Amino acid sequence: MSSMEKARADFPVLTQKIRGKNLVYLDSAATALKPWPVIERISLFNSYETANVHRGAHYLADQATRYFEESRAAVRDFVHARASEEIIFTKGATESLNLLAQSWGRVNLHANDEILLTRMEHHANIVPWQMVAQQTGAKIKVVELTPDGQLDRQDLARKLSPLTKVFAFTACSNTLGTINPVAELVSAAKAVGAITVVDGAQFVANHAVDVQAWGVDFFAFSGHKVFGPYGVGVLYGRQELLRSMPPYQGGGSMIAKVTFAETTYNESPFRFEAGTPNIEAVIALKPALEYVGKWGWAAIQEHENELVQKARAGLREIAGVRLFGPSQGTAPLVSFVIEGIHHSDVGQILDQENVAVRVGHHCTQPLMEVLGVTGTVRASFSVYNNTQDVELFLKAVAKAKEMLS
Repeated sequence: MSSMEKARADFPVLTQKIRGKNLVYLDSAATALKPWPVIERISLFNSYETANVHRGAHYLADQATRYFEESRAAVRDFVHARASEEIIFTKGATESLNLLAQSWGRVNLHANDEILLTRMEHHANIVPWQMVAQQTGAKIKVVELTPDGQLDRQDLARKLSPLTKVFAFTACSNTLGTINPVAELVSAAKAVGAITVVDGAQFVANHAVDVQAWGVDFFAFSGHKVFGPYGVGVLYGRQELLRSMPPYQGGGSMIAKVTFAETTYNESPFRFEAGTPNIEAVIALKPALEYVGKWGWAAIQEHENELVQKARAGLREIAGVRLFGPSQGTAPLVSFVIEGIHHSDVGQILDQENVAVRVGHHCTQPLMEVLGVTGTVRASFSVYNNTQDVELFLKAVAKAKEMLS
């Protein structure tokens, strides 16, 4: 048994039987399962440590605040930020991107400025920019893809210009699995004076993040994608940019002084964290990130790459299967359709075989448009999967084709 095979025992959801069979969970790109250290940390806080953070005058509040800020420091180290002040807690990558579009975008974008996106973006990195474009008169441009699902560098070169004020792109496509060269794209944007926004939601569970080495201005991700709780996300931003941004929401915690005449705001990150946060989720994010460190990136990537390549090879042997995205160097997911069969029908058959996958447009409808489909079946792999999971998945896909053809 390899070291990664032992990871399965850390996830209690996989110990249960469904319809009398083991669960084959292949939906980690939507949400990663929670390991025991995360589950136990949430329970410990709710059972024995419950208190609100910041400004409390008693032991439990001081303790909760210390754990909360220790988690901020853990995120700082995880993304290699310079300071904890550059880490803002949100409820997820979606809120992080909305915060940025409103707090940075409304102040800095003007009529005829350009917002550059890519064809592979998740709706969370499209709609907030559309909203701020409508508010400011800025225009959106889109970088297209090559036939194999990579970013078209020639199209990028054509569309980056001095009019580009922000280049917002995903580090990893949640539909195609394409890994984008973040440092290279950031450098290209800097050459025309644009700021960079990286959606890291699909990236953080499989690859190391280094915001300083990349030179990125903003980076967003969700805790639940990286073995953490729901309802907690992160927005990293360079200090000098965060200091120039007005708050996204008003309320408690984000103020320095309030009168009916005017309000002065707290420093970053607190000015962007109005109200009571999801305290237990923030605190439990620390053991989630530590869980990644327990295995190390090399072991995680080797294990997951072996599984995804086995899945791709098996799918190619099933007549009528059409695979999407690059064949090598991707995130641990496969996205496909079976010609002539609706993706939802395939998903139902797989579910009957206890194989949990995701079907639909994956919140990437503009991408589906150029792929010429309304949706795909997506199977995604993580540390807790094994080769038997892949074999059961392939067997279920073959059965779905046989039954539905």
